[in-house]
Amino acid sequence: MDRHGRDEPRDPEKRQQVVWAVVGTGIGPLLLAATREGLVNVVFHATEPVRERAVERLASRLGAEPLEAPGSPLLAEAIRQFTAYFAGERQVFELPLDWSLISGFNRQVLRELASGVPFGAVVGYGDLAGRVGQPGAAQAVGAAMGANPLPVVVPCHRVVESGGGLGGFGGGLETKRKLLALEGVLPEPLF
Repeated sequence: MDRHGRDEPRDPEKRQQVVWAVVGTGIGPLLLAATREGLVNVVFHATEPVRERAVERLASRLGAEPLEAPGSPLLAEAIRQFTAYFAGERQVFELPLDWSLISGFNRQVLRELASGVPFGAVVGYGDLAGRVGQPGAAQAVGAAMGANPLPVVVPCHRVVESGGGLGGFGGGLETKRKLLALEGVLPEPLF
């Protein structure tokens, strides 16, 4: 049994493997977590207490104890692409994604966002709701953005209010401003 009281598969090849590492970026440290399927979680402001909570949540949701493994092949490409993105050298993430932490309407919205809103563009909450066939679901789209387990790669920072406001953001509005400035949507913050 694992530390959460769950039975673990006897065959190590069938056990879920979850690895994580912290990457320094222009918006602060990010925790990146991956499974054999792909990148599964990106967590903003990855200080030690935030990391501990994130790792516990991953263990509970995925049924495997996440291992800190910055040199893991499962994370190497993600780390390389995040580094290039924040250096202004990459506009598109080309990573396998593990969507297991999100389902239903939220997954549908996030998949549309990932494939349909490119670098340097923004979309309104209501417009995104319309793209998935739910034109009156702007608030539900906002909830989907808040539940996004893969921010930056699935670019919820590109979703804004129809009147031009930034809207909310799980990483904080200053982080959203910095990401939009990096992509040329907003001017670089003065301070």
